[in-house]
Amino acid sequence: LMRRIFAVAEKRFPEKIGRISYREAIDRFGSDAPDMRFGVEISDLTEASTGSGFPVFDKAAGSGGVVRGIVAPGCARYSRREIDELTEHARRFGAGGLVYFKRGDTEIQSPAMKFLGPERAASLMDRMGAKVGDLALVVADTREVAAKSLGALRLEIAKRESLKPDDVWALVWVHEFPMFELRPEDRSITPCHHPFTAPVPEDLHLLMSEPLKVRARAYDLVLNGWELGGGSIRIHREEIQKQIFTVLRMTPEQASEKFGFFLQALRYGAPPHGGIALGLDRIVAMMTGAPSLREVIAFPKTTSAICLMTGSPSPFEPEQLKELHLRLDLPPRT
Repeated sequence: LMRRIFAVAEKRFPEKIGRISYREAIDRFGSDAPDMRFGVEISDLTEASTGSGFPVFDKAAGSGGVVRGIVAPGCARYSRREIDELTEHARRFGAGGLVYFKRGDTEIQSPAMKFLGPERAASLMDRMGAKVGDLALVVADTREVAAKSLGALRLEIAKRESLKPDDVWALVWVHEFPMFELRPEDRSITPCHHPFTAPVPEDLHLLMSEPLKVRARAYDLVLNGWELGGGSIRIHREEIQKQIFTVLRMTPEQASEKFGFFLQALRYGAPPHGGIALGLDRIVAMMTGAPSLREVIAFPKTTSAICLMTGSPSPFEPEQLKELHLRLDLPPRT
């Protein structure tokens, strides 16, 4: 399908479609929809910076966090104002701050130099692959915050330095997403995708004991940092589906009441099955070079959710509500 779409748009289809796991995408690019047209990958400095004497690094590593960074090629020329802008950009994505290193011909400049010393600083720069004239940007925080903030910085550097080639199409499958996550409000377990997504067979033994480590047979198709579509392989065995409901703290009675028809259908021998849904508007936007999805949507809504074509939402007659058996007069709160 994608090959046909590229042909219609008169674009050259990529010679190779990449494949990367969710965990690798997050660790290397800070995003589950990575733009792989350029480098500037995230490096892990946690082990190399342990016991460095730099409080920011030691605190992160000692509390179960990480020390990670990216290299902005040729950006050692950046002024303090430009670095402050990048620091503020990282803070918008949760980072507490940003540690920078400028590699010159004979020395490395960094506010952390008095703690690290020339040798350890040079070792960290070498580990990141930083060359003379490069700027290294390091975040010491939780794994999630480091990924999110460095992923955002990576895209910002690419924008400032024009690192994204316009004539390159990087198509990649991202797979093995987490099966479950914790709700922020009450820390209860909830599905990342939906409760009918099949777990990776190798992780079935973790389902009841360590569900947050279970990977799902879910996948996304990503093009140049845009998620074009996603889907999953569905559960087709009743015993596995019942285990998923148990993990979600659903009693057998609740499962039967809400999904009894589905569990019964699985007893009849549903075959392995799956699917994917593609976002045609995103594909058209990319193929046409549109700056926004709004440019290719037939009837886009305004920021106030008003349809300029139909004037919706609009006033209604009481008879319409009566016909639809709807009431708006809610009972008073007690």
